[in-house]
Amino acid sequence: MLGRLIGTVRRNHALEHATIAVLAARLGHDVRLVGRSTFNGFYLYGEMDEEQVRQSSAEALARLRGGESHLAISPMCGTNLAVAGLLAGASSLIALGNRSRLQRTPNVLLASMLGVLAAQPLGGLAQKHLTTHPDLSDTELVSIRRGGRGAGRFLKVNTRRAAPAHASP
Repeated sequence: MLGRLIGTVRRNHALEHATIAVLAARLGHDVRLVGRSTFNGFYLYGEMDEEQVRQSSAEALARLRGGESHLAISPMCGTNLAVAGLLAGASSLIALGNRSRLQRTPNVLLASMLGVLAAQPLGGLAQKHLTTHPDLSDTELVSIRRGGRGAGRFLKVNTRRAAPAHASP
């Protein structure tokens, strides 16, 4: 049960990234969008209308199904920030050593910087293997609805996993 739930969130996360990539290509790359995936779809925060999101999510779904799995990986994903934080923190702890604070400061700064640099490729790998899954062969778009107020407005893209097809008798 938990594995299926996590798998569904990973698929929605992939569709969220792909939808944002398609929207950015249509609206221009300076558009500001934020997404958040759930077990039954994903939220998009930013300036866009429902029809743009409907068309972009349908295109994103078709392109992921067509093998464009690279759309599931985003350099702007929060996974990259989490990996950067973990690597910077861990490398800093290793670099602390037992010297005086003044002597270890350059090592800690260098270790943190190297951790952040290493996070760029490792964040993409974490997305690919842990936080997204581009196989959306059993995913359907259900609906899109607007919600929130003022600056907190959002669009919710609802998805579901299609029921398996049964063989006819």
